[in-house]
Order: sequence, then structure tokens, then C-alpha cells
Amino acid sequence: MNAQLRPFSLSNLGPVAQLRAGRLPERLLRLLVGLWLYGVAIALMIAGALGASPWDVFHLGISRHVPVSFGVVMILAALGVLLAWIPLRQMPGLGTVANTLLLGPFADLNLALVGTPQTLPLRGLYLFGGVVVCAFATALYVGAQLGPGPRDGLMTGLARRTGWSIRRVRTIIEVSALAIGVLLGGVVGIGTIVFAVGVGPVTQFFLRYLVVPLDAPAGGLSREA
Repeated sequence: MNAQLRPFSLSNLGPVAQLRAGRLPERLLRLLVGLWLYGVAIALMIAGALGASPWDVFHLGISRHVPVSFGVVMILAALGVLLAWIPLRQMPGLGTVANTLLLGPFADLNLALVGTPQTLPLRGLYLFGGVVVCAFATALYVGAQLGPGPRDGLMTGLARRTGWSIRRVRTIIEVSALAIGVLLGGVVGIGTIVFAVGVGPVTQFFLRYLVVPLDAPAGGLSREA
């Protein structure tokens, strides 16, 4: 089969089954590296100042109304998104907990480390780099199959329930988060639009190659990439 057409499969396993499904050290490393890179992507988008991602417009909008850091807002929002998992019967896991608790601090740390670009071409590079790094990071830690993060569990859960592609579901979620963020006072830009329409297809592309096959039977999502 052509590499461009290889199918990928994401399992919907319980927390214990995820840990017993093989290749655990490799999957843990993928999870942690993916979360760190996601923090890098967030920092690149915000520092580039051409418009944050839709979820981060949402987080920035909330942060205008509460006296906590951007990273803490991310943690609180993640806990809220987890409630939407209940009707989807989405299985949590170690990755879910790690995403909920670590992504916010990783974002805060990378925001402190990433410098602010001074020229428009460099800001554009931050923007496109942020989109690609975010998509790669998402595919890396979702593909580790240790339980997706709250936002990505919503994505994979809806894809499994509706039969829609990851690309379509991710785009719908991003646009919805953007609309709420704007209502809360978040600021959008050209980068927000680029991220909203671009991250879904790029994430689906990387998922073709970054899903770790498990020893346990795959019982959930299966898509042609």
C-alpha cells in the first residue's frame, strides 16, 4: 500500500489496558515530548503576535477575567472539557492526566523562554512553525495511545461517534473555541485563521505515521489517512 494511503487506528482502551498494550517506555517518551512540543507551539503562536490558536484565544479570553496565569487557565479549561467526555464514553488514561496537568506549565515555561520576534518575516515563521509543531505534537502524544488530552479526546471521541474524519472534527472544534474566545475578549489575527483551518489536515497527515500499534486489539477509531 502506498505510504500516503496507509490507514491508522486509534484504540479506545481503558486506563489499565493502555498501560498493558506494549512498548510502554517508547509511548511514555512520545507522550512527554509531544506535550513539551505543544507548549513550544503555543509559545511560538503567542510570541509571534499574529493571532493565537483558537483554543488559546479562548484561554487568553478567560485570563482577562481571572487573576491566574495563562497556564493555570489551561488547566482549569481542560478540567471543564473533560466533562464533555461523559456522553462520548471516551476513555481517559495516563496521557489524559499528563496533558491536563503538564501542558499549562509547559506553556508558561516556554512563553518565558521564547523570545519576541522583531520583524514581520520572523513573526510569520513563528506562526507557521507553531501550526506545524502543534500538529506534530498532537499526533505524537495522541499516537502514543496512553489516553488523549482533554481537547484531543473530544476530537477523537466525536470522530468515532460521528464517523467524520479527524480533519473535519478538529476544524469544527477549533472554530467553536475561537468563537467563544472572542466573546470573552480574546484577540484574533491572521494566525488564528491559519491555525483553525490548517492544523486539522496537518495533524491527520502526521497521525498516519505516528500512531503506535498496540498489542491489544484496536477497538475504536479507524480512519483512512
